[in-house]
Amino acid sequence: MFEREVNPSGVTEAEIVVVIPSYQEADSIAHPTQVASEGLQKYFPDRTSVIINADNASPDGTEDVFLSTQTGVPKIYITTPENTPGKGWNFANAFRKAYSLGVRAVVCVDADLISITPEWMKYMASPILEEGCDYLAPLYSRHKYDGTITNNICYPLIYGIFGRAIRQPIGGDFALSARLTRHIVSVPWHRTTHEYGVDIFMTMQALLGDYKIAQVGLGSKIHKPSAPKLGPMFIQVVSTALVTVAGSFRKWRSVTAVEQTPIFGLQELAPAQDLDVDRALIRKNAVEGFQGSIDALREYMSPQIASRLEETFSESDGPRIDTEFWVDVLFDLIAAFPTCDNPARLVESMRGLYFGRVFSFMNDTWELSSAECEAPIRQQGERVFQRRGELIARLESASE
Repeated sequence: MFEREVNPSGVTEAEIVVVIPSYQEADSIAHPTQVASEGLQKYFPDRTSVIINADNASPDGTEDVFLSTQTGVPKIYITTPENTPGKGWNFANAFRKAYSLGVRAVVCVDADLISITPEWMKYMASPILEEGCDYLAPLYSRHKYDGTITNNICYPLIYGIFGRAIRQPIGGDFALSARLTRHIVSVPWHRTTHEYGVDIFMTMQALLGDYKIAQVGLGSKIHKPSAPKLGPMFIQVVSTALVTVAGSFRKWRSVTAVEQTPIFGLQELAPAQDLDVDRALIRKNAVEGFQGSIDALREYMSPQIASRLEETFSESDGPRIDTEFWVDVLFDLIAAFPTCDNPARLVESMRGLYFGRVFSFMNDTWELSSAECEAPIRQQGERVFQRRGELIARLESASE
């Protein structure tokens, strides 16, 4: 949904487009804008390029800060109408604009990045331009409790259901080829894809379309951390993920092995960003979320799983949801999704369970380093893959 464009340099073509989506990022957008410009000038001086800020009509002056930031690379500002928020809207607008400029490589970076370096432009654009890659997902070192939607839902689904080892499928910083950019804006989008669901949507579309995918090592991600929180992000990401999983069953059910994903960029990553986490608040969110959705869970889940959940959420030191139980929960909800009469209610009912899994994971890993936590995170994906036959059988039975 495109409202307005500001193109001070009159840019009409660009081989490389850097996209910075934003909403109220006046305090942070100048830094990634400046660094992206430095990287483009340093590593791609002979290629035409532009930096596009795709905004949601931010009322805090994001537009003015972006356009006034001193750069050697031209800039374009585009925005949705007022009161039309959504990261997905920003990407859809930016991708269409980039394609109209004759783009060859699109690089997407978050507006709140602190750790971005000029080298990111080389790491992200070169595999698209020189190696024939279509999609690069980021590979960072992250705090063990940063990105919990990734660790407990998105990564296990990508690894175990789609059969691809992609560690950060919703990391926020991606690179795309022109042909994948065109494909993404041409396929149907779910409502939540226009919001925070867009990152998982892009990753899944790249997989389903058999595009050439790689990961790109970017070091440590230092930004406004996405510690577990209530709000729209969980609903939007999970809704988009489950809609896509359910709709592509005929495609992914034939996967028989997990394919490793090549890595460009940095091969050794810096230590993870520090993060303060309130474990008691996570438990509070889990218990309150579960209590508020218990009727829906009884309706959508198998009686055995629902009973086990009620038992563990009633324990004074609970809930306890280990890896095997979490796979049980995920499979129950995925199997219920295609035929339920209210998908939004089903996804909303998952929120307390998600916090319960995060709380359990924290209890199990509190003394481990972020690096040491990679093994139990990976185990979740491995168990989804090892047990995927159970899910396939349930989905096939439901479709008969």
